[in-house]
Amino acid sequence: MSPRVLPVLPERPLPGHAVCLDLRTPPAGADDPEAAVRAALDVPQPGGERRFLVVDEADRLVAHQLLYERLSSYGPAHVVCLAVGARGERTLSRSLTLRPPSAGVLWVFDSTEDGVPGEAVLRPLVDVLSTPEVFDAVLRALGEVVHGVAVPAVRVLEHDLTDEARARAWRQAVEGLAGPDVPAGSISAEQVPGALALLLDEGVPRSLSGHRWLPPQGRAGAGLAACDAAVGEAVEGYHRIRGPAGLLTGAGRSVDLPADLERVTEELGRFRTAVADAFGAAGGTRLTAEHRGMLRDRGVELPELPREISRAGIVPALRDLTYDLIGKGLPLRSVAARLSALSARTAPVGSAARLARLDAICGPERLRRLGARHPFTAGGPRPVAFAVTGLLALLAGVWPVLGWVLGPAVGVLAAGLAHLMLRRRPNRSPDGRIDGGGATGAAPRLFGGLLGGLLGAGLGSFLDLPGWAPPVAAAVAVAAVVLLALRDWGRAVDEWWARADPEEAWRILREIQDLVVTTAVHDWLFAEVRHHCSAGAGAVAGLLRGLAETADAHGRPHAARKADRPEDGPQPAREGGTAPWSWEDWQDDGDGWGEGTEAWGDGTEDGLWSDPAGEAAGPAAPEPPPPHGAPDRDTGGPVDGPLSVPVPGWLERRYGDGGPALVDTLVGDLVAGTVLILDRCWAGIERDPGALARAGHEQRLSELLDETRLRLERDVAASPPPRYEGLGDPDALTSLAAFTDRSDRPDAARLTGVAADAVARLLLAEDDPGRTVALCGPEHLRLLSHDPLAARQVRFVPEAMRRGAAGDDIWRGTAEEVVWTGAGRHAGILRLVPLRTDVVHTVRAEEAGEP
Repeated sequence: MSPRVLPVLPERPLPGHAVCLDLRTPPAGADDPEAAVRAALDVPQPGGERRFLVVDEADRLVAHQLLYERLSSYGPAHVVCLAVGARGERTLSRSLTLRPPSAGVLWVFDSTEDGVPGEAVLRPLVDVLSTPEVFDAVLRALGEVVHGVAVPAVRVLEHDLTDEARARAWRQAVEGLAGPDVPAGSISAEQVPGALALLLDEGVPRSLSGHRWLPPQGRAGAGLAACDAAVGEAVEGYHRIRGPAGLLTGAGRSVDLPADLERVTEELGRFRTAVADAFGAAGGTRLTAEHRGMLRDRGVELPELPREISRAGIVPALRDLTYDLIGKGLPLRSVAARLSALSARTAPVGSAARLARLDAICGPERLRRLGARHPFTAGGPRPVAFAVTGLLALLAGVWPVLGWVLGPAVGVLAAGLAHLMLRRRPNRSPDGRIDGGGATGAAPRLFGGLLGGLLGAGLGSFLDLPGWAPPVAAAVAVAAVVLLALRDWGRAVDEWWARADPEEAWRILREIQDLVVTTAVHDWLFAEVRHHCSAGAGAVAGLLRGLAETADAHGRPHAARKADRPEDGPQPAREGGTAPWSWEDWQDDGDGWGEGTEAWGDGTEDGLWSDPAGEAAGPAAPEPPPPHGAPDRDTGGPVDGPLSVPVPGWLERRYGDGGPALVDTLVGDLVAGTVLILDRCWAGIERDPGALARAGHEQRLSELLDETRLRLERDVAASPPPRYEGLGDPDALTSLAAFTDRSDRPDAARLTGVAADAVARLLLAEDDPGRTVALCGPEHLRLLSHDPLAARQVRFVPEAMRRGAAGDDIWRGTAEEVVWTGAGRHAGILRLVPLRTDVVHTVRAEEAGEP
């Protein structure tokens, strides 16, 4: 055929597709045929079915006999040879290796249309034949024709995306996987699995609720008990002196509240020092036997790690959290931000960091406030005490004659009780060593009582009171003075006790105990677990950021590929060459086969295949071919200049702008593959999070992106990704079921935005050979068989085209005849026309064969 200007073979086959190789004479610098065979044999083919699609020159099939035999060196192989013949060839010689049922030959002649390079004809044909379902159907059909050799007559419809739609969909899919940069996230105990929630809140596992962290025999426990006892004694003394007995009897003489409060402060300080010593002594990221011994010496007894948490359960919990976040639709960078927050919150900081909290609970200032000396004040406001005492003395003084004594005596009684309160005040030690001072208002009571008593005695001399009134008034006055004194005593003691507040020491003790328990659990017992969680979460976060950066690198805009794109819609058939033909065109008059359009029609096509506005009345002006090695659809390289290579008349291309399910499908495929990549990293994180090899995982993501991009290029992601095997714990992926199971694919219309109606009309049309275009020239038609029943036909449609709401209606009646392909963007008819029996020669041995 014409010199190769475009690559014929795909960059690499999709999994399960036939391996394609080109044995034609290579251009300068290209691999030789033997290297192509070796490379083809190295390509893995799953399921034990080895398929090879070989492009070769028709006149070298026998010379390459050893190369074809070598394709079966690793076991039985199926070979379809696409033999490219020159215009002048009239016979085909092939070796026994290329006979059915394991091999067959499709003879394609160098009869290209005007302006259509030969490689532009071969490339879509290779794409179609490499599909495993079409490959098998063609090989079976070749086994039913004479010699297993046929000339193909084809009609193909291609559904694809525009370059802009493909670039946009790929960019959006990569952005959906990686996500934008986000600030440091936050995470709470309610958002993580139970094993991690214990590390985020500062609670204590239920199995440790009854443990005695500070045993009484230990240093800290003894200090706790001594402080608790001191507070208890102070409270007991307070209750003994606050009543009438504490003022009127000697019950309070044995109570030394100031000394008790001083002891409370001292014991609390000792307990705080013991706890601070324990906090400063133990630490690190792992609780060792030495640390346990140090803590035991300081009075802290640690149990074994509780059953609710273990180091072995951290990585599975991290995996579940990561999968759950991915399952909620968060991109990689958002998941990484959450994991970074988890890493920061679970990082062990050591018990020494708790000293600040200990100082806040029981610092020097709080101890100083607890041990401060507060004055004792009783009696209320002094003017009120003066007035009340004077009134009571006046009542007692109205007794004639006796009132001169009783009135002032009431004032003296009130002053005496006030002085007694001062003598027995609770802030003074019995020996006077500690005295907080005080005031009880004795003087105002004395002066008020004397003045009121004299005034009452004077009034009693002038009043003519009944005989019973003065005694009653005197008794009421005396009783009131005593009761008021007892009330003032109780109130004053309570107020002083409230200001001193020694019971605060109990609250401090409880807070310190809670701090000790929290420290013991989270900084000592959980130290290794927290370090493992923090390191693991940080490692996964770093890996996810690296994967996101790798994805960003693959999501950059790529050059539009125009090398295989027509500018003005599908190309009609040109004059000469590959005009449509039918069995009625055959003649039997020897050399009267005709040459040109007079014998073979005018080359026009059915309106089904071309837009009437785009039909051409004559041959299109030939365009200069691109240089050898110009990029095609799979290479993704840039295109220099306004290059547009026409397509053959038997290929109609329909381009869409992308369907509603395209981006979501691509994102789902990428996420599913990323889950598999992450599933392979958990064992390494379990062993050593710091030694996680990110480069290997980023390389796997690059391969995933390349594979997904290839499927986007080949069939708009209509085919599912390779089946994912080897998941460590499939039960952990229940929240990702929609992502990990990628077998349910959208229909082609929702992916490409192009309806499949035209394909359905083609397949439902009557069996008309004129709808296909033979890949040979008019001069070769005489080589074909005259029997119309000898031809075989393969109708093929991608499975994605019959999925969807309207699939059952438009494809009704075709299921038994159509080959449904799992991948590919091509649908159409491939008719295999056999040759006359005298055209094909089978060579049994080649003495001088060229390997």
